[in-house]
Amino acid sequence: MDGQNGSSSICSRQDTKKKKKEEIPDRVTLKKEIGLLSACTIIIGNIIGSGIFISPKGVLEHSGSVGLALVVWVLGGCIAALGSLCYAELGVTIPKSGGDYSYVTEIFGGLMGFLLLWSAVLIMYPTTLAVIALTFSSYVLQPVFPNCVPPYMATRMLSATCLLLLTWVNCSSVRMATRIQDVFTVGKLMALGLIIVVGLVQICNGNYEALTPQVAFSMERTPSVGQIALAFLQASFAFSGWNFLNYVTEEVVEPRRNLPRAIYISIPLVTFVYTLTNIAYFSSMSPEELLSSNAVAVTFGEKLLGMFSVIMPISVALSTFGGINGYLFTSSRLCFSGAREGHLPSLLAMIHYKNCTPIPALLCAATIVILCIGETHNLINYVSFINYLSYGVTIAGLLYHRWKKPNLYRPIKVNLLVPVCYLMFWALLLGFSLYSEPVVCGVGLVIMLTGVPVYFLGVHWKEKPKCIYNFIERATYVGQRLCFVVFPQFDPIEIAGPSEWTDRSSGRSSLSANS
Repeated sequence: MDGQNGSSSICSRQDTKKKKKEEIPDRVTLKKEIGLLSACTIIIGNIIGSGIFISPKGVLEHSGSVGLALVVWVLGGCIAALGSLCYAELGVTIPKSGGDYSYVTEIFGGLMGFLLLWSAVLIMYPTTLAVIALTFSSYVLQPVFPNCVPPYMATRMLSATCLLLLTWVNCSSVRMATRIQDVFTVGKLMALGLIIVVGLVQICNGNYEALTPQVAFSMERTPSVGQIALAFLQASFAFSGWNFLNYVTEEVVEPRRNLPRAIYISIPLVTFVYTLTNIAYFSSMSPEELLSSNAVAVTFGEKLLGMFSVIMPISVALSTFGGINGYLFTSSRLCFSGAREGHLPSLLAMIHYKNCTPIPALLCAATIVILCIGETHNLINYVSFINYLSYGVTIAGLLYHRWKKPNLYRPIKVNLLVPVCYLMFWALLLGFSLYSEPVVCGVGLVIMLTGVPVYFLGVHWKEKPKCIYNFIERATYVGQRLCFVVFPQFDPIEIAGPSEWTDRSSGRSSLSANS
């Protein structure tokens, strides 16, 4: 009997091991679940945040007239389109997740890439996410506190709750996160569609005096070049997020086809919607009313929607909720890519063995954001400069990569005028920013450069004391046990370096050419 019990227990243990083995997939990789529709909603959802609902008055204030403000909105979309074309080439030539960071690391080396990663992970994305979360909580609580500002602690607690909820969703399933992004992006477009339709009704009823050329371009004072540059900066802030699909390239189905298609669809659509939304605002509100409003869409709703005006603050809240989800989804992939390159702890490069989601990277991003929820507006001024500087460095990298590897096969190859025009535009904007706000821009540069000693101590210095390596190893082991994560396996074809790809113009691979 004892022998039978012993043998049965051995069999049961073996069965348990077999079951566990069956539960763990043979190949643990990031899942390619982002199709063309989800790719478009990631771009559109990250571009359309609270800005178009709340503060288009910045463009009008600096441009000085309705007509010039509309021109700035259209040209702002054109500039975003130029930048996105350059990122489309980089995205299909260097098909790695991580966006700007991965491209700059590949082209300019580890230090430059680490400086972008340092400023983005510690300050840029957490601060932006914190502000979006606070905007969300303010608009959700507005109906509860109609006659006063919502309490400080209430907005902070609701912001943290929203972040934790969306972090859980992103940890659980890539598909669930992308579906949330799809739904809320459609909701944003429907809210903007309502504004546009109401505006068109106003125009059909003859309320378009402010849009006639004589009135639209009349101005009390002629704006200086610096003021126009600041108007473009305001419009550019509203278009920021056009490069976010490049952060999740490895999870896009057929990225060499769907990445550029999503960009070509999304940027013109957003530009069209933004322009029509501003026309709707100007058809219903005088420039003085628009400039005096702190939330243009809410004022628009109160004036024209009557008892349905509550739709506008709800729309802003839904818009920011979708924006938080999109930022969490993409910024966590930046942490993941940085860890994979050895610039962040290796635990952040691991994914859940079953859900295939980068749980440690998501938890890290959410923790930093929650710590940033507070007085973030000063930091936003500093990191805006860093953000636009990173765009310029990345697109300059495109030109350098063309010169360094002229025979490399590029599925998409934009005309050289595209990156050159973009860089000229951004050089002007950054130049005027430095001239008008030297302290803010200087602090932004200092924040970025603090990453230099961190890089040499944490990444470049290989001969660290054994106790440090033991601590890192132990912390990684504990993190793996807590999060059930493992290192992902990659297809060698997918991660092959650019030097191994075929140059179709010569019919040979770069490796064979070198040999």
